[in-house]
Amino acid sequence: MDIKPSKRLSSLPPYALAEMDKNVEALKAQGVVPIDFGVGDPTEPTPEYIAESLTPSGRAHATSGYPSYIGSKEFRAAAAGYMSRRFGVALNPDTEISSSAGSKEAIFNFPEGFIEPGDVVICPSPGYPPFKTGTIFAEGVPYFVPLLPENKFLIDYEAIPEDVARKTKIIWINYPNSPTGAVASREYYRGLVDWAHRHNIIIAADEGCYIDIYYDEPPPSILEVDREGIIAFYSLSKRNNMTGYRVGFVCGDERIISIFKRLKTNIDSGVAHVMQDAAIRGLADDTHVETMRRLYKEKRDILLPALRSIGLEEADSAATFYIWQKVPGNDMDFARKLLDPSIGIVVTPGSLISDPCEGGVNPGVGYVRIALVPPVEQVREAAKRLMRLKNSA
Repeated sequence: MDIKPSKRLSSLPPYALAEMDKNVEALKAQGVVPIDFGVGDPTEPTPEYIAESLTPSGRAHATSGYPSYIGSKEFRAAAAGYMSRRFGVALNPDTEISSSAGSKEAIFNFPEGFIEPGDVVICPSPGYPPFKTGTIFAEGVPYFVPLLPENKFLIDYEAIPEDVARKTKIIWINYPNSPTGAVASREYYRGLVDWAHRHNIIIAADEGCYIDIYYDEPPPSILEVDREGIIAFYSLSKRNNMTGYRVGFVCGDERIISIFKRLKTNIDSGVAHVMQDAAIRGLADDTHVETMRRLYKEKRDILLPALRSIGLEEADSAATFYIWQKVPGNDMDFARKLLDPSIGIVVTPGSLISDPCEGGVNPGVGYVRIALVPPVEQVREAAKRLMRLKNSA
């Protein structure tokens, strides 16, 4: 019996972040305790006030059956309350919000509801892999636009060729940005929205994963500027250290949300009641995320001087828990140096999470992404280990 993967699956490279796990396991096999800045999975625990609600919620829903496809009324009301409190955006929980199983599945599946084979979807490079893979599985064509330091890592939408814009159905944006840490202003969003409206392009904004992890001014939501033709994706994974809970929501233009609901109903059976209840508690509390902001700033302030001390360029960021570090020479070679058992530091090469853009330029080449997720003590140890790289130069 001949069993083969589909052409669509075979066309995709190995998932970059899964590849990082292999590096960690290889170090462990050598007896090295690695310090893993590779995958953006927080190591801090889910807040106790959330975790302690799980058993009572499970008992309360013991005979509730399947959850709502689009989220319970209470969960959607909590999401609306958060958007109002945080951004001053008033959303109708019945028509402008739907639950999601975190962000990844929602982002991957979203193009299926809107594009026809051959339609173009604009994706940032570097960028979250499901922007691209979801497009390919929906038989769309990804068009990659570079995030460059000279543009403050913002998409230069005016530079997108007119013939490409005419064929485009969706443009993906991600601010605060993973991996660069860049933040978009309301003025930038206003220009982007006007451009998208002129070309009849849906703006899909993956903004809610890191929007509460910032160091100075709170980043805005694109929904503060407009709602027409826009959908925003939100997750509690990083805001409340709930990566394993798989719960989030989408919100925006009710026409887009309506189509997303139709799509979702055919794909999954809703987010578990217990996880929605936990998310309601998480969305209602801002104290925990303030604590996490201080913690990530502490880690950043430990690591940035260490990176500068070995001759690397300044790599500050306004938001997220990432450092997008410019490195000398080849980023893959630099990451391999850090994997030497004498150093044992795991980072993500920029070329693994970026794609070549028009002209063949890959904007991730020459960068590494450092996720500030290890405990503070390990970050301090990493700063010491980096000096070994300096001494070996």
